[in-house]
Amino acid sequence: MEQGHPPATMAFTDRRWTIMAALLGSNTAVMLVHGLQQEMNPSVTREFALTLIAVTLPFQAVYFMIHTYADSFAQNLAPAERRTLERLSTVCQIIAYASLLGLAILWSNVSPFVGGGFLVASFCALLMVRMAMREARSSSEAARSS
Repeated sequence: MEQGHPPATMAFTDRRWTIMAALLGSNTAVMLVHGLQQEMNPSVTREFALTLIAVTLPFQAVYFMIHTYADSFAQNLAPAERRTLERLSTVCQIIAYASLLGLAILWSNVSPFVGGGFLVASFCALLMVRMAMREARSSSEAARSS
């Protein structure tokens, strides 16, 4: 690691960037396909789900702006600025993950089993990721303190 370069943090990683890019691409595709379907066959449930997904899109875009800024100016960021950007990034990610509820609603409209299964699986997957991140963080901290 270069002298003076801030340590890598969990907030700004290529993995998170990739996950958010996949989520943004998926949400955009869902908006297009189901938006066309909404025009042909209007449904209040679909309208609500699409609205929920649409509300998350700006936060996904802001996440990319924060990530790019933090990555581009990593050496010039004061610790307080970096923490603020990390918090904003986390808020944007949490709001972006709310789009999964919109997908669950859309799929529940198809079938309660499909939607319910997706919702349960999404919750389990997010829980597993959080647990893995916590474990990785504690292992990393233990290695540093040794």
